[in-house]
Amino acid sequence: MFKNHNRHDVRERQAGEQRMLDRHGLWRSIVRFSLPVIGCGIVQQSFNSIDLAVVGRMVSSSALAAVGANGPVISLIITLFMGLALGSNVVISRALGARNDEVVRRTVATQAMVAVVAGVFLLIVGIGLSAPLLASLDTPDDILPSATRYLRIYALGFPAMLVYNFMSAVLRSMGDTMRPFLWLVIGGVVNLALNLMLVYVFGMGVEGVAIATSVSNVVSAAGVTLKLMRTDGPTRFVPGQMRIYASEFWAMVRIGLPAGIQGTLFAFSNVIIQSALNRLGASAMAGSAAALTYELYGYFVISAFVQAALAFVSINYGAGQYDNCRRIMWRCMVLALGGSFVLNSLVVLNNYTAVAVLTSSSEAIHYGMLRISNVLLWQFVACSYEISGAAMRALGHSLTPMMITLLGTCVMRVWWVRLSGFILDFNMLMAIYPITWFFTGCIMMVAYFFVSHRAFSHPCVKLVK
Repeated sequence: MFKNHNRHDVRERQAGEQRMLDRHGLWRSIVRFSLPVIGCGIVQQSFNSIDLAVVGRMVSSSALAAVGANGPVISLIITLFMGLALGSNVVISRALGARNDEVVRRTVATQAMVAVVAGVFLLIVGIGLSAPLLASLDTPDDILPSATRYLRIYALGFPAMLVYNFMSAVLRSMGDTMRPFLWLVIGGVVNLALNLMLVYVFGMGVEGVAIATSVSNVVSAAGVTLKLMRTDGPTRFVPGQMRIYASEFWAMVRIGLPAGIQGTLFAFSNVIIQSALNRLGASAMAGSAAALTYELYGYFVISAFVQAALAFVSINYGAGQYDNCRRIMWRCMVLALGGSFVLNSLVVLNNYTAVAVLTSSSEAIHYGMLRISNVLLWQFVACSYEISGAAMRALGHSLTPMMITLLGTCVMRVWWVRLSGFILDFNMLMAIYPITWFFTGCIMMVAYFFVSHRAFSHPCVKLVK
């Protein structure tokens, strides 16, 4: 029975790789790849959205602010290592395209070890530095204790969160996006059930929602890990073979570290904005946290096509199909622009209801509606730099998008917060988002034109020596 199951997995993996290389069905293949990834993002964000809704409705507006204040901090802590997961995705996809099974096996073993070690490290950091991190962001004194308790408990799930993301990267590199989605759905159901039980029945407040999220992360991580342990072929995960292979590790680092640094600096700029936002009080924090929930949903549409661009461009570049690489970038761009604009427009048209679902405070609802109008409406502009930057990373150029994002987004946001500090205004604070998206997108598109021309004219697909 297991042999038949393994043969089915091999045929399924080969079919997935073939779909990613077939130029005649790229539109359909990209959509098929991306829809479960969008579902993953929605379910993953729902962990936090459920937390916000439960504490905002069943506890208090202050509890909602305490949970919401942790969003930028959590992103700052984990983003660097998420970049390494992106790097492993590129290395595995390119090796699959080049039919180099040995590199695939060694990369899977390496990234599994990195996930475990990094997860334990982040757990220690999250527990030990939660209070000083939140205090440094001017978190109000009445919110700081509950926000700290939430982050310390949430940190217990960091190892599982990294394991899930690294193992999902392996599945996505061979075109399998459905199984990561299904296990996130299962984790989401666990999260919802535990939220209601711990908060509504046992009255645990922010501690209850943090426990529920950590447990759901463990469930999702266990599911995708078991799937890779049972599969056959070079992508199979064998716990006893976990180790760090130097060449594969440095290949992951060359692609993933700049992406991780970019994400960390991006998160840091958002932390700076959150710090300024905290000075406007709990209502502004709560309303912003509610609106941010929908921004994250919209971003997951963009992120799905970013991951599609990474996987599809990587495997086609490894296989030497350079015309496909060009087609993929533009198809992903069109789909990301259209999808994010349509989804966000629905929220903008129903902005009051969208915010009221998460909080009953009229003042918080006011701030949430302002953020939706000033930020969410223009989020589709971010596609211009996200998709083109992903295509450059898939071609082996990860440093260029990092530097452009650093200058075009992070530096400008920090400068803007300093400027708005003299006249601290919520609308002025929110305006920096669309401004930096547009500025960074223009520069990134120009850079993609030059980088892709050079990559296709002088290809260098060998990441691992």
